[in-house]
Amino acid sequence: MPGIVIPEPEKTVLQTCKNVLYWDYYKQRGKCVEMKNFFNEFKKFISRGNVMDLAVGVIIGSAFTAIVTSLVDDMIMPLLSLITGGMDIASMSVSFGVGDQAATLNYGSFLSAIINFLLIAFVIFCMVKAINGATEKLKKKEEEAPAAPAKKICPRCMSEIDIKATRCPFCTSEIE
Repeated sequence: MPGIVIPEPEKTVLQTCKNVLYWDYYKQRGKCVEMKNFFNEFKKFISRGNVMDLAVGVIIGSAFTAIVTSLVDDMIMPLLSLITGGMDIASMSVSFGVGDQAATLNYGSFLSAIINFLLIAFVIFCMVKAINGATEKLKKKEEEAPAAPAKKICPRCMSEIDIKATRCPFCTSEIE
């Protein structure tokens, strides 16, 4: 079935055949891309729970970043300015040249970004430490739970036998 001729240096004709789209030169090399399967796989991937959890985490992370940025800009930097005698640390810079077109090195905003990073890293560290501590406590509780007995005592000959045994291997009496 003739397809659409696409003007390119190589002759490439788009053809359709039972939900399969392929270019002539892909067909020559034995490669076909099934678009329907591709979109079905993408739909399965995007609807999995992990992807949704990741999306929620990114949104919460961006909101948390806005809170920390506000904390640094509106609370910590004014306190540092008060300590340094009224210097606005966030606006500290070095100019290379004279006038409005002079290049500036804004190291004050860089210091502000470093403080943002350190605060976010500290909060994430505290969260991971709390989660790891809770996980270790759960593991210890699971380990401390007594294991089901693997052996039982034969009431007739008092020998240790397997818990699943229905007859004692020593005295051959039936065990309930």
